Amino acid sequence: MEKLRVGVLFGGRSGEHEVSLLSAASVLNAIDKEKYEVVPIGITKDGRWLTAEHAENLLTGKLMLEPRNLRAGDPDITQPAAVLARGEAVVVPPEPVHRHSGLVPFQTDSSPMRRAADRAINVDVIFPVLHGTFGEDGTIQGLLELADIPYVGAGVLGSAAGMDKDIMKSLFIAAGLPIVKHVTILRSDWAKDPRKVEKSVAKLKYPVFVKPANLGSSVGISKAHNKKELGPAIEEAAKYDRKIVIEQGVGGNKDKAREIECSVLGNDEAAASVPGEIVPIKEFYDYNAKYLDEGSKLIIPAKLTKAETKKVQELAVKAFKAVDCSGLARVDFLMDPKTRKIYVNEINTMPGFTAISMYPKLWAASGLEYSDLIDRLVQLGIERHEDKKKNQYSR
Repeated sequence: MEKLRVGVLFGGRSGEHEVSLLSAASVLNAIDKEKYEVVPIGITKDGRWLTAEHAENLLTGKLMLEPRNLRAGDPDITQPAAVLARGEAVVVPPEPVHRHSGLVPFQTDSSPMRRAADRAINVDVIFPVLHGTFGEDGTIQGLLELADIPYVGAGVLGSAAGMDKDIMKSLFIAAGLPIVKHVTILRSDWAKDPRKVEKSVAKLKYPVFVKPANLGSSVGISKAHNKKELGPAIEEAAKYDRKIVIEQGVGGNKDKAREIECSVLGNDEAAASVPGEIVPIKEFYDYNAKYLDEGSKLIIPAKLTKAETKKVQELAVKAFKAVDCSGLARVDFLMDPKTRKIYVNEINTMPGFTAISMYPKLWAASGLEYSDLIDRLVQLGIERHEDKKKNQYSR
């Protein structure tokens, strides 16, 4: 029986490039090689798509775990990065093909004059282990839709809506989900009239969290305890996006909100995992607390009552459906430490996917091990693609 060819796509141009490398390393190490033929596909920080001449050269943990391996222009050919650098540059042609879908070698004037179809690197499905801009925001998904390549995870709409915290919150409100008070401002408005922006934020109580609307892994996020800290926090967020979301903190300055997370898996019929809780080493679970500093605790399952657990799971599935998600997502919640009121904070349509990340750990605690989770996600991607094949595009 012919193995299914799975392209694992990683790296990318976003601020979460290094996180993607870590996630992809875990996927490549855990995916069932007896069942799948794996084609690693790397995207450098300057946007070049590369694959090694022999895929097995990229399947070592050392190669994948070194973030610099995908940085553009690494000159040291003696390092493992050179394996990737020697790989052939490829592109995804935005046109559907039969049976397998192909990654076509990039053609230059000096390229061997062979038909691209003869040299295509065929895959049956793509697993885009990409986080943040240009990977989790619907752009890659749109390219794969044009090429008619099945892929893991949310589609164009779900990815874009899940990435944009402003649009996401609008959809959550429409679905009747409980969220914290917030305002959205534009970078251009802040540049033109900071005082007017400060007045719009005055309706919120401090502390507030200031976030780029379109980024993940807590990149660019700051906590402003007072008006004096608001300006620098906005300036930091404005480095990463034209839209900035400012949220009222839960629990006030004295009592930190409890941070609850729940994993969702499925397409039209989605299921939620047991919830987990993060106790960050810092004031909130920022980038350093997530990936660099030791000390943050993951509590699985979260210390919730049965009723609270059920509510978190129900809200997680509702949030998943509100943004038209598919495949996988992690839904993050905030819980008031005094009132125990639960708020939906955000949804991540391609959450961190290392073996020790919250998403797979929650499913492991729910009875679905990491390698089986990967297998299920691949199948869900194929099922969703087959379902879309039922659509009629012409009369």
